[in-house]
Amino acid sequence: MGDILVGACSWTDRQLVASGWYPRGRRDAEGRLRHYAERLPVVEVDSGYYALPRRRNSELWVERTPDGFRFDVKAFSLLTGHPTRPEALPADLRDRVPARGRADPALLDEVWGRFAEAVDPLRTAGRLGAVLFQFPPWFTPGAPAERRLEDCAERAKGWPLAVEFRHPSWWHVEHADETRELLTSLGMSAVGTDMAQGLTASLPPLVPVTRPALAVVRFHGRSGAWGRGSKEDRFRHDYDVTELAAWVPRLRRAAQDTDELHVLFNNCCGDAAVRAAETMRGLLIPPPGRSAEPQDTGR
Repeated sequence: MGDILVGACSWTDRQLVASGWYPRGRRDAEGRLRHYAERLPVVEVDSGYYALPRRRNSELWVERTPDGFRFDVKAFSLLTGHPTRPEALPADLRDRVPARGRADPALLDEVWGRFAEAVDPLRTAGRLGAVLFQFPPWFTPGAPAERRLEDCAERAKGWPLAVEFRHPSWWHVEHADETRELLTSLGMSAVGTDMAQGLTASLPPLVPVTRPALAVVRFHGRSGAWGRGSKEDRFRHDYDVTELAAWVPRLRRAAQDTDELHVLFNNCCGDAAVRAAETMRGLLIPPPGRSAEPQDTGR
């Protein structure tokens, strides 16, 4: 069975910082990361989506975490076709962001290069778990999407790539096998998800393994406001132990087919994500000599 690493999709979220999960004396930038890394073995850098990451930050993250710790870095919005504010780019590139439509090829080349430079210290140190390409809801199966994925694979050759689709048709019965085959051929890890079911945008609760080196599952909470409302509306959910325990068998099966499985909680409201991560870790990896007895995640 491969290693199972469980964590949260941010360690700097304002609500988490304000929740009291970080002890006194460890609430500055260095203290927070060191404390987090003592409790959980993987984290997602969601800030990479909102602004181009900086190489210096990656260097500091390497210094502040132990060997074996993993950072999954979310790809910058421009690289996945999302609307991107000029302010999200370095000052010298801001006047090149189109008001509408796709960015010009020269700008994309520059952004790809700077993103690669920023995450390189993590890759060199063995801390880069995955670069997560989360594509928008309008990214649907078809030739244009396949070309976009092929371009990502070519530009990011040698990176550990993971892909999360937000349009459910990728995993509908009629497309699921083709989706698996496509991602496998490109050397990309499919991202499984947990979210509220019964919505138009609901993704099925699958753990597709498309790359033997890595599988990823992201838990988004089970809010019925998915796809609308504020961040708190979309992601507010406290996983109870029954909901988490139901995932344990399928996660263990996935871990048997991959070298490393990342289980990441994105219900980032207060300390809900880190509490769920700690509980799930206890269910999946009980301490020696102790059975995986469920512990309630309630306050």
